[in-house]
Order: sequence, then C-alpha cells, then structure tokens
Amino acid sequence: MRINLTKKDIINAIYMRIGFSKKISENLFDDIFDEITKSLIEHKKIKISKFGTFILKKKRSRPGINFKTREKSIISER
Repeated sequence: MRINLTKKDIINAIYMRIGFSKKISENLFDDIFDEITKSLIEHKKIKISKFGTFILKKKRSRPGINFKTREKSIISER
C-alpha cells in the first residue's frame, strides 16, 4: 500500500476520469502547477474552492538547536 500521492497518480486519474490522453493529462497538470507557481512568485494569494488557500509567508531568522549534537545555530530567514 502506497502512502504518497504522486504526480503520476494524479495524471493517471485525469486520464481515467476525463479520458484525455496521458500526454494531454500531463500537460494539463503541468500547466495548472505552473500557474500556481507564477501566482505565488508574484505574491498573490491563491484560493481553490473546497481545496485550500496558498500564500507565501516570510519567516525571520531565529535560533535553533541540532537535537543530535545539541549545537545551537541560527536558522536563516526564508
């Protein structure tokens, strides 16, 4: 039993449900995620009804600890 949902799984579901060829299904998948990525790069908020909302958040740098070595370090902003 697989735990992860992969790109291949989604493309196959589009192929089975809609009936597009696998190549067209893959192009559709890629186009959708390209649009989401472009919008996030432009700092737009993305709302997909009955699915979720995507936004970019800026995080400041902060202190952190490596739990294996107990070494303290600074986690960079992202």
